Amino acid sequence: MALSCSLNRYLLLMAQEHLEFRLPEIKSLLSLFGGQFTSNQETYGKSPFWILSIPSEDIARNLMKRTVCAKSIFELWGHGKSPEELYSSLKNYPAEKMVPFLHSDSTYKIKIHTFNKTLSQEEKVKRIDALEFLPFEGKVNLKKPQHIFSILEDYGLDPNCIPENPHNIYFGRWIADGQRELIESYSVKKRHFIGNTSMDAGLSFIMANHGKVKENDIVFDPFVGTGKASRKNQKWRGPDENIRANLRQYGLEKYYLDVLVSDASKPSWRKGTYFDAIITDPPYGIRESTRRTGSQKEIPKGIEKCPESHVPVSLSYHLSDMFFDLLNFAAETLVLGGRLVYWLPVYTPEYTEEMVPWHPCLQLISNCEQKLSSHTSRRLITMEKVKTFENRDQYSHLLSDHFLPYQGHNSFREKYFSGVTKRIAKEEKCSQE
Repeated sequence: MALSCSLNRYLLLMAQEHLEFRLPEIKSLLSLFGGQFTSNQETYGKSPFWILSIPSEDIARNLMKRTVCAKSIFELWGHGKSPEELYSSLKNYPAEKMVPFLHSDSTYKIKIHTFNKTLSQEEKVKRIDALEFLPFEGKVNLKKPQHIFSILEDYGLDPNCIPENPHNIYFGRWIADGQRELIESYSVKKRHFIGNTSMDAGLSFIMANHGKVKENDIVFDPFVGTGKASRKNQKWRGPDENIRANLRQYGLEKYYLDVLVSDASKPSWRKGTYFDAIITDPPYGIRESTRRTGSQKEIPKGIEKCPESHVPVSLSYHLSDMFFDLLNFAAETLVLGGRLVYWLPVYTPEYTEEMVPWHPCLQLISNCEQKLSSHTSRRLITMEKVKTFENRDQYSHLLSDHFLPYQGHNSFREKYFSGVTKRIAKEEKCSQE
């Protein structure tokens, strides 16, 4: 759908990490705050410079209050592939949009940002002086200006082949910075309690943003962790080492509802829609085993059965079954429009998009890859509930082979360690030659 031409144009300066995750994050947050992408805005690839059409500056600011994939946003005043094109573009920018920020009572400064090239101070001053045709009437204040303007130059992505002249030059008014500092302040290294599989802070924020989590939403993680302490040389967990204490550490304890111990393969909730988002990282069977509780009848032949009063040994819980249960649970308990965000481990040589689990009540929103090794990766899958769940029996056919092309994930652990073994053997062979 095309956006109105009256929308303002903004320039996003993106971080150069988790490249596949950036577009779904920005699209989700824009949708959350009342904006949307147009089709021609999905071609930026690895570039750190994105031009967006956004309905208002308020939406732009709200976007930056949440994003960890973007560094800054600017109201775009001009753009060109050469200085001359930039100046021409700036001269065509409506004067009435400039005046509120350039009047005589205002203070300002101009900054230079270059991507993939370093400029000398002399070169920077020359670029600033070339903008003297703009109607600046205020005073320069380098320490605490009311308004900050930036010249941003893009010299491409190849550090080994830096062009003499930039591919693109932008000029804009700085609006706000993103939340990149949260990645450091919430770093797992500083966290009081961590488990064996605690999620990287940056990816955690990305997952929440993909899930369109907003204030007062109820969010559920059905695979929150084993509760085991994983600090080096630490065998036992301390009394204050728990999820609630972590939230207390960050001043977020008031958002804690509760934690329960249950088997994800067995329904333990009353029928109903409880959650605005389900965000989780299921076990892959590598650092944490994938097991479920079973009944006496389910114990394989040849294994001695336990007394009736005793809970039997846990049984294998195949990844395909786990994802079938997870999608069914999400379809049943999410509100309409609620989102499921989860990690899907894959063996890269065999992966196809058809392997991604699906459900009639859930629509696939995004599918982003994070490489784990040369032969394995995990994909962050985001789905949105678009249809009311009726009953579990209606979806039992989804367990048939026809609907389970992702059954190959059941051997992910064996393939993962097979690849590790081959890599070690190859390294040992190379060291002996």
